[in-house]
Amino acid sequence: MERIGGYLVERRLGEGGMGTVYLARTRGGRAVALKVAKAELAADPVFRERFRSEVEAARAVGGFHTAPVVDADVHGDPLWLATAYIPGPTLAARLAAEGAMDEPQLRSLGAALAEALESIHSCGLVHRDLKPGNIIMAADGPRVLDFGIARAVESTRLTATGTAFGTPGFLAPEQALGHDVTGAADVFALGAVLVAAAGGSAWGEGTPMGLMYRSVHEPPDVSAVPAGLADLVSACLAKEPADRPTPTALLDRLTEPAPQPARPAAPPYPPTVTATPQAFAAPPQVFAPPPQAFAAPPQAFAPPPPPATPPHLPAQAAAPPYHQQPVPAAAPPHPPAQAATPAPPGFGPPVPYGSPEAVLADAQSGAIVNADGVLLEVAGASADFAWEEIAHVERHWRGNRLTLTVRLWDGGVYSCELNARRRARLNTWLALLDPVLARYLTR
Repeated sequence: MERIGGYLVERRLGEGGMGTVYLARTRGGRAVALKVAKAELAADPVFRERFRSEVEAARAVGGFHTAPVVDADVHGDPLWLATAYIPGPTLAARLAAEGAMDEPQLRSLGAALAEALESIHSCGLVHRDLKPGNIIMAADGPRVLDFGIARAVESTRLTATGTAFGTPGFLAPEQALGHDVTGAADVFALGAVLVAAAGGSAWGEGTPMGLMYRSVHEPPDVSAVPAGLADLVSACLAKEPADRPTPTALLDRLTEPAPQPARPAAPPYPPTVTATPQAFAAPPQVFAPPPQAFAAPPQAFAPPPPPATPPHLPAQAAAPPYHQQPVPAAAPPHPPAQAATPAPPGFGPPVPYGSPEAVLADAQSGAIVNADGVLLEVAGASADFAWEEIAHVERHWRGNRLTLTVRLWDGGVYSCELNARRRARLNTWLALLDPVLARYLTR
């Protein structure tokens, strides 16, 4: 334990471009976030002067969506800045733990961040490093951190190395190019934050240089953003600063009632295709599979136990080969016909030109289901099975995670879990997967 500027340091909270952040307490026991500048920055007279002016400006920032500056030492050694300590996970940690946000949550987050930028910009400050790691999801709403020293750090780094300060993937084009930066750069970063909160990435993945290049020269990827917000987020990510909305305009748009989608006069396809995962929650008794179908599948690609006898095709299947959760009660399915003995390869109805195929993948796992069979891949390991080997294919979901389980005639069981991150993507996967399974498992 040590004291810095009269504050008792308890533990380190993190480290960033300015220096190290500690959890500390006043003599009366109140918690603060104590940010101590790096020694090489503090030794630069230019940084010291900019740090002093930025701290004075940051003291004036108010509002409910920032961490207010409560104390600072702009002349001593080390230089430090104390802000109110805001308990809670960062937005980055919240997304990693709970997944993507839906449209109402995105609107609430965007409005809170726009309001914070209003307060920051009204004091003549520009944040310049708005990102999920600098946003605390406090109990009373999101709070923006590290707005008081951004310009001081950038000024020193540009002078010393000619590189832009900030985080690639959230840097505005003018930052990446080393041009003059205004509050419009923070609006650009807010747009990239909303894409990340929706489960996407405005500029994809790759090296910092690649991300900065795409932010300057390529259009953003806003496919993860709900349709009701896609245009607004695209406007935030405009290449030209003048084309981006102001924080006040953002607030006006984000606090409007969300537009209601038009309801079609008639469904374009049968209800069995349009059914959402929630509709499958209560299966009719007629579709109840044998008890072993509900057993928890083993780890993906666990080797199956050796069969007691050589694998063979049974005379009669104990259950339908394609285990699908049933459709809504409004459109009850017909009772399944008795499962027949699997036909030899090459028999059955002819497959038309352009055989259906489902390709599902997330960052770690993947599955391909086509005319050849099923291929599962998890963390670089893969296994593929021909339809003649497969007795059942089951798919279940929990939240936005889809589990695909392949059960073989010889008793082997293999499973693969895929994270859709968004309900819309899960629905798309199911719409791709079900027709392929229905086609090939009945051949």
